[in-house]
Amino acid sequence: MRHGFIKVAAVTPTVHLANPEGNADEIIRLSKYASDEGAKLIVFPELSVTGATLGDLFLHKQIISGAEAAICRIAAETTELPSVICVGAPVLRENKLYNCAVVIYGGMILGIAPKKTLCAKGIMDKRVFTPAPEKCGTVEFGGICVPFGHNMTFYCEGMHDFNFACEIGADLYGCTPASENHCRAGATVVAGLSAMPETVGMAERRRLFAASHSAHTSCGYILAEAGYGESTTDCVFGGHRLICEAGNTIAETKPFCGEDEDCPVTFSEIDVSKLAYERMRRGDFETIEVTADNYYSISFDMELCDTELTRKIQQLPFVPEDAQACRDRCEEILNIQAHGLKRRLCHTGAKSAVIGISGGLDSCLALLVSVRAMELLGRTNSDIIAVTMPCFGTTSRTRTNAERLCERLGVSFRCVDIKAAVNQHFSDIGHDAECRNVVYENVQARERTQVIMDIANAEGGIVIGTGDLSELALGWATFNGDHMSMYGVNSSVPKTLIRHIVAYAADTCGDGELKSVLLDILATPVSPELLPAEEGDKIAQKTEDIVGPYELHDFFLYYFVRFGMSPDKLYRMACHAFSGIYDGETVKRWLDTFLGRFVSQQFKRSCLPDGPSVGSVSLSPRGGFSMPSDALSAVFFE
Repeated sequence: MRHGFIKVAAVTPTVHLANPEGNADEIIRLSKYASDEGAKLIVFPELSVTGATLGDLFLHKQIISGAEAAICRIAAETTELPSVICVGAPVLRENKLYNCAVVIYGGMILGIAPKKTLCAKGIMDKRVFTPAPEKCGTVEFGGICVPFGHNMTFYCEGMHDFNFACEIGADLYGCTPASENHCRAGATVVAGLSAMPETVGMAERRRLFAASHSAHTSCGYILAEAGYGESTTDCVFGGHRLICEAGNTIAETKPFCGEDEDCPVTFSEIDVSKLAYERMRRGDFETIEVTADNYYSISFDMELCDTELTRKIQQLPFVPEDAQACRDRCEEILNIQAHGLKRRLCHTGAKSAVIGISGGLDSCLALLVSVRAMELLGRTNSDIIAVTMPCFGTTSRTRTNAERLCERLGVSFRCVDIKAAVNQHFSDIGHDAECRNVVYENVQARERTQVIMDIANAEGGIVIGTGDLSELALGWATFNGDHMSMYGVNSSVPKTLIRHIVAYAADTCGDGELKSVLLDILATPVSPELLPAEEGDKIAQKTEDIVGPYELHDFFLYYFVRFGMSPDKLYRMACHAFSGIYDGETVKRWLDTFLGRFVSQQFKRSCLPDGPSVGSVSLSPRGGFSMPSDALSAVFFE
């Protein structure tokens, strides 16, 4: 539970129809197994104590009283388990029968939540059950008075972000799911007990509803469907189990995949702290006032402990794992960038787009975007002026790639050797050219910016910025050098994603020679090339050797900015995600680098040029992440 991770379990027991005692055996066995595996919230299917397909047998007192006795036994025999258990059962109240979720913890029944939306088909509960009453109340159950009502949430005393509610079957599929109000009342997790039969397309419908609902309400959703043992007279139940978090399916057992398992349990960890942060960040998440009249808010006390992470944490959070989804993402981003640049070129009446081309990834993408923008405008690529500006660190590989790229794209190409101008500037300011410090490097970067700015003025054009999101996060740019432009098309695209966009362009360009040069640019180490090349014309200054791997920095950036995660949580998640690739010491080293640079380099981001936002993480001072330039980083190192 440390860092907000709650291990949860969705369980599909083998059902013994009309045999509550036999079902209690199975529920107790599987609850103990799930609890031993670390699950703190265990969800069983709808009517799991009796079976969901009893039809009119539900009305028989032997079934009703048997279910009550079975639940009391489940509570008694799970007293020592440090887990909350949600089971489905019929409950009689004031001569009306309700389809309920019964919440059990520490030998106690914390509450009973009746189903609100009844089905006419499937388990046909409209024939025998009554919809949940609007107001909360109590019910005599097992000899004690128990809270009763569909408006009910349960929260952990020591960790209020661990707040859950129950939803049953068809309640999920209405125009307004019953759990929407639960989430607005504070629930970060929804336990979905269900017995919806399998029909063509039903599994996909479940995924869609559970994932979209978890996105809409910024919650975790645990769905446990009825499975083997239910009657197949008219329907078949597949035991589908899903665990979703904020729109993503983080664990799933597909229908009919768990029938032969001794322990048909699906586990994962839901990050309730992340969900709470997302609601706070959204601004449009409307809460409702919880009062005794409209909601029962029931507390339970659970000892906090570490949660072993078993869920997959994506190493590249900006890059979709699915190949087709990644291609679609690349195409979408190129379109956003190109249409943004198209509008800026139209508005300014620019005769040309001027780009400093280095033979590296960032300027390559900016050039590809500019080509697409000219196509949208119906203009020729010759209206793009690509300028290569070799100096002390330029290698033949990057210079050749820059020339080949421009030739294949048919853009106007210029070469301006800046060595003489830089040496003159060294002389003017009294800098020893043998002293290869920050002055040595920044003079080159600012000279390049001056050259392309002046060419843009001379040609009636605008300078297209090439700097990317990852560089801006680290402040890895020369202030008023490559930091500056008239429109920064890459400003919200991280380095790890740029690699995939350029690879996508290579795969789809339809030009063998262009593909060849794009692939070689991808294979070239990232470098500002501001220090003289090593022997053999090899790049001497490799960015990732200096500031760290971009895959780590993009990981830190995404979770720090998007979800406000603490340094110790970032460290833990990165160690889990990159296990076997980076050891803990390496992760700690580059995390400290990221945090220190991210905070100290805000002054560069406070005066960024315009550029299109393409994703959920932006560092634009106008609409993206906002922070003062003089914030201190000490709080992140405590």
